[in-house]
Amino acid sequence: MNDASTERPRYALYYAPRAEEALAVTASRWLGRNPDSGEVRDIAGIGSIPRERLSELLADPRLYGFHGTLKPPMALAEGVTERDLLDAVGEFAATQRQIDVPSLALAELSDFLALVPSERCVTLQDLSDRCVVEFDTFRRPATEAELARRRAAGLSARQDELLLRWGYPYVLEQGRFHLTLTGRVKDQAERAILLDELRDRFAAFIGQSLAVRDLCVFRQPAQGRPFTVLARFRLGGGRRLTTQVWRAA
Repeated sequence: MNDASTERPRYALYYAPRAEEALAVTASRWLGRNPDSGEVRDIAGIGSIPRERLSELLADPRLYGFHGTLKPPMALAEGVTERDLLDAVGEFAATQRQIDVPSLALAELSDFLALVPSERCVTLQDLSDRCVVEFDTFRRPATEAELARRRAAGLSARQDELLLRWGYPYVLEQGRFHLTLTGRVKDQAERAILLDELRDRFAAFIGQSLAVRDLCVFRQPAQGRPFTVLARFRLGGGRRLTTQVWRAA
């Protein structure tokens, strides 16, 4: 019997560049999917990495869509509706300021590759921390199966404490804002090829500033289905920029 939680929609609070921005266009071409429109495109192999293998290495970030996590994916608590969440996020976003990250770097984080702030950005970390804490009342508690899956990766005592309290082990001081570009790449030769390719493709953004202008709500209709942008709110207020629900097959 399937775990009923796998059939529940999940929601996440992300930063994601607007679809027309150069960073979003470059990332969508790299990952082969646009999280705003749901459009999917073919990707080609690079170097000695064939298309099929590259598709495997990019599967996770393609599923989630190009983003930086502010509040990790969650199912909604009993009695909470999607509209409740959107209204609350809109009100919260109106009270926040837009953030300028001084510089981006291409980094190796554990076994995957990502764009990260070159130095710790206190205002961005504060925004992430506030999202984790203030929207936790909307989160359905993790099931025992979900806790076991997270613990299987090997957690520190502090990470396990965060998992139990906030539903995810890599938040607050244990988290680091990042824009994921690959899944886990354990083969050193593959990693070297990918690093060279990413340095070339994202050269226009490495060493440059990043304007975090929006707070996005991403939605996953069920486990294994892709996340897409449900709503996009301008930090500091103003009109909602996007509201859509994409039903990708």
